[in-house]
Amino acid sequence: MRYIILILIISLQLIAKNSSSEDITKQAIVKIYTVAKIPNYLEPWGSSIQRSSGSGAIISGNRILTNAHVVANNTFIEVQRYGERKRYIAKVVSVSHQADMALLEVKDKRFFKGVKPLKLGVLPSIEQKVVVYGFPMGGKTLSATTGIVSRIEHHRYAHSGESFLAIQVDAAVNPGNSGGPALSDGKIVGIAMQGLTRSQNIGYLVPVNMIKHFLTDIKDGKYDGFADLGLTTQKMENPTIKSYYNLDENTTGIIVANLVYNTSLKGLIKKGDIITAIDGHNIEDDNTVEFRNHEYTSYHYFTDQHQLGEKIELDVIRDKKPIKVKATLDHTADDLLLVKTTEYDKMPRYFIYGGYLFSPLSRNLLRRSNRNKLILSYFATQWPKEEKKEVVVLLKVLASDINRGNYSFSFWPIDKVNGKKFDNFDTFYKMIQESNGKYIILEDKDGAEVAINREEALSKHDEILKKYNIEFDKSIDLRSK
Repeated sequence: MRYIILILIISLQLIAKNSSSEDITKQAIVKIYTVAKIPNYLEPWGSSIQRSSGSGAIISGNRILTNAHVVANNTFIEVQRYGERKRYIAKVVSVSHQADMALLEVKDKRFFKGVKPLKLGVLPSIEQKVVVYGFPMGGKTLSATTGIVSRIEHHRYAHSGESFLAIQVDAAVNPGNSGGPALSDGKIVGIAMQGLTRSQNIGYLVPVNMIKHFLTDIKDGKYDGFADLGLTTQKMENPTIKSYYNLDENTTGIIVANLVYNTSLKGLIKKGDIITAIDGHNIEDDNTVEFRNHEYTSYHYFTDQHQLGEKIELDVIRDKKPIKVKATLDHTADDLLLVKTTEYDKMPRYFIYGGYLFSPLSRNLLRRSNRNKLILSYFATQWPKEEKKEVVVLLKVLASDINRGNYSFSFWPIDKVNGKKFDNFDTFYKMIQESNGKYIILEDKDGAEVAINREEALSKHDEILKKYNIEFDKSIDLRSK
C-alpha cells in the first residue's frame, strides 16, 4: 500500500512540474496587435489602413521575436502577454523582410515582469515533435498545436519571394499564428511563418539557424541581410552535358550560366565554369548539397550560413583544371536584381507630369495588376546592367484634354527619353525635369512612342492634380531634392 501511495505522490509531483514548466513557457508567448498603412501602388499617392494581429515570443534582452509580415508597414503596435488583458505599446527595433523576422521592444519594463525568456534550440530532426504556440483565428486565447517535422529544405518565403531554408511541419499554422514560436524540448526551433493553401496541416517555420543568423547580424545595431552570389547556374543531371564538359561520372557540380555585372565574384568566376563544391561541401548535379547526413537542400544553404562581409570558398573546374576561388560576400539579392524584391515600410516612388504617371517597376506593382504581365514579369527574371539598373513604367494616364488618345498606355515600360537611354528612375526623372524642347518623346524598346507637349503639360499640370484630388505630384523622396 505504501508503494502505491509513493507512486501516486511521485506521479502528482511530475504532473505538477510539467504543468509549471508549460505555464512558464506560456508566459513568454505574446499576442501582437498592429495598425498598418498599406500603400496603393496603382495610385501611389494614396494608402489604406489595415488592422491585424499576430503572435510572438519573448527572448533574451527583453525582446519580442516575430515575423516581419506581422509588423510590416506598421503605424502602431500593441502587445499583450498570455493570461493578461493589459496591452503595452511596442515598436520595431530590427527587421529582416528578406527572411521574414522582426524584433520588437517595449519601453515599459513592467511588461516583462516575471517572464522567463525562451531560449533558442538547434535545428530539429525529421519526425521530431514540435508544439506551435500562437493566437490564430477562431478564438481569442492561446492556441497550442502539436505536430512533427515533416521535411527541411529550401522553400520560397511568401513575404519576400526569396528562397531560404524552411521547416515543414504538420501542425496547423493559420492566420494569427504568424510569428508564434515552435518549441521542442522547451526551446525555440523555429517561428511560424506561413501555411500551404489548398492543403491540410502543412505549415512552414523560419528555422532556428536563420533566427540565429539574424540576431548575430544585428549585434552592431544594423541589419545587413543574407548574401547573394549574383549568378545563375544550370544543373548537370544530363549525361551529355557532363560529357561535353569532359566530366567523369563521379564528378558533380553546376555550370555558371550568367553573372550580374556587380557580383562579388566578378573577375573570379566566369561563365562556363563548373562549381563542384562550396566551403568544402560537394555540390550535386541537381543543385543541392548535403547539409546533414542523407538530407539535401539548395547549395545556397552554405551561403546563408555566412554574414555579409565574410568570405566563401568555391571549388571550380575551368578549362578542365581544378582551381579554388575565395570571394567576399558583399551583396544581398536587392543589390543584384533589376526588379527589387517586394518592399515594405515605405511609400512607392512616383511622379506625375501633365497627367502622365511614372513609377519604377517593383514586385509590389507586379502583384497588383495583370496588365502587361508577361512583358513585365520577364524584367523580374533579369539581372541589371551598368546601363540599365532599373525599369521605369508609364503607370497610367490621368485623362485630360492634353493626353487624349493615350489613355490605353498603362504599365508601359519606357526605354528612351528623347532618343536617349537612362539607367534608373532618378536619371529618368532628371531627364524629364531638365527637358527644354517643345516635345518630350517617350519610347519603348519596340519603337512605340508617346509624345508630350511640354508647355501644355506644365500649364495644365495643377489643374489635373486638382481634378483627381492629388495633393502631391511626386513621392516624398523626390520632393526633398
